[in-house]
Amino acid sequence: MAKTVYGIAIALLVIGIVAGYFIGYYATPKVAAPPQTVTVTAPGAYQTVTMTYTQTVTSAVGVATYTPPAKVKAAFVYVGPVGDYGWSYMHDIGRRVVAELYKDWLETTYVENVQAAQSPAVIDDLVRKGYTVIFTTSFDFMDQTLEKAKEYPNVMFFHCSGYKRAPNMGTYFADLYQIYYLNGLMAGALTKTGKIGYVAAHTIPEVVRHINAFAIGAKEVGEQLGKNITVYVIEIGAWYDPDKAKAAAETLVKQFNVDVLAFTEDSTAIVEYAESLYKQGKEVYVFSHYSPMYEWGPDVVVSGQLVRWEVIYADILAKVKAGIYRPGNLENVDYWYLLNTGAVDLGAHVYPNGTVMRINPKFIPILKNIMVKDVRTGEAMSVYDLVMKRYNEMREAPILESLQGTALTHELESLASVSTGSSHVPAATIAPVFDPFTGPLKGYCIASYSRFCSGKAAGSEVSVKPGERLTHDDLWNMDWFVSWVAFQGKMG
Repeated sequence: MAKTVYGIAIALLVIGIVAGYFIGYYATPKVAAPPQTVTVTAPGAYQTVTMTYTQTVTSAVGVATYTPPAKVKAAFVYVGPVGDYGWSYMHDIGRRVVAELYKDWLETTYVENVQAAQSPAVIDDLVRKGYTVIFTTSFDFMDQTLEKAKEYPNVMFFHCSGYKRAPNMGTYFADLYQIYYLNGLMAGALTKTGKIGYVAAHTIPEVVRHINAFAIGAKEVGEQLGKNITVYVIEIGAWYDPDKAKAAAETLVKQFNVDVLAFTEDSTAIVEYAESLYKQGKEVYVFSHYSPMYEWGPDVVVSGQLVRWEVIYADILAKVKAGIYRPGNLENVDYWYLLNTGAVDLGAHVYPNGTVMRINPKFIPILKNIMVKDVRTGEAMSVYDLVMKRYNEMREAPILESLQGTALTHELESLASVSTGSSHVPAATIAPVFDPFTGPLKGYCIASYSRFCSGKAAGSEVSVKPGERLTHDDLWNMDWFVSWVAFQGKMG
């Protein structure tokens, strides 16, 4: 009986403390108060000894209260037309998904074809219309978004692909370098000339990362098949310029004799060009980008890169609605989502039921008949099986996603594992067991802001040691090409 009484007393005491804490927390604050220390002495519930513990309670008085909005109004600012069928198109697919998913409490709008100089006025107009969550979806909008975040401290801003943040401004990105590597494996198998063309919108780190990953994959397979792989790159200086993209592709085919094309720009122009060549009797393989472009080139599209911005938008907006993300706590919110999160995928077509065609069925038998070795294990397998093996290896990283949402934890993403000290579960895997950016790698500098090229002249040699895996910062600041990339400069 005595134990029961003690148990009830302790339970009531704990309930009282907890209830008092939350009543204080949610009470409307008026005046700031210092932290309080409460010392509680009570008999143990089921023992005769006396237990003493100290609990520190920070009063909520003086802490600003925040109530999540009953209805969230979110606006999306696009750099290109929604109909580009590339970058802006897929951002708008993401908007459409969350608008339907959260239709009970979410209202969305978008503004398309916005140039950087126009973005401040566009943001002003959206704020006047009551939008309190604003996504700006181009690197070019970074500085303007930051200035507007300072001007509107009660509005939450999320900037795509940038690195500048503020208390009410986070950043996010879904990166495709792992997918480019997988497509590079197939390119190295299919090319007959060993010459591969790449059309780049700009040679910023994001695009350089894509080019290098694609080139690493192509060489991994191509060399085993006796091909001397060279990736020729032309920069067009625009994210969306179909005429320039087609012209660059024509130059790569006619002047450099490439028989594979890849690209980072926002139109279907290169896919359509390759399909037109096929109908004239010339086969040039192509890999689509951002959106599913198989329909524009069913005879030539092998696979491609797909992005699912809705994975990130759904997470951000759910946390806004729940009050987890607030104006004032976004400074370290920085999404860097890879294949393991589902925000990017391998594929060229999406079926009506939402499933993905990862590789054009036309090319699967061809890839299954080309045999190579896994360079990590020496195991013989088809190129198709190698692609699928790498795909699954890079997807399998269960802890990684927890590290990919904040700026504070990115440095941990390249850790192979952590030890637990347990005999039954001795280690926990962090990074995927495979990453294409693992040394040895040789290259050359094209700028000077990474740890490899800082203070060096363009053309200086880059060397990544055997077994060294590049970190998030190395990837984010990539300013060098691997040595088998032949950069042809920027179109006038």
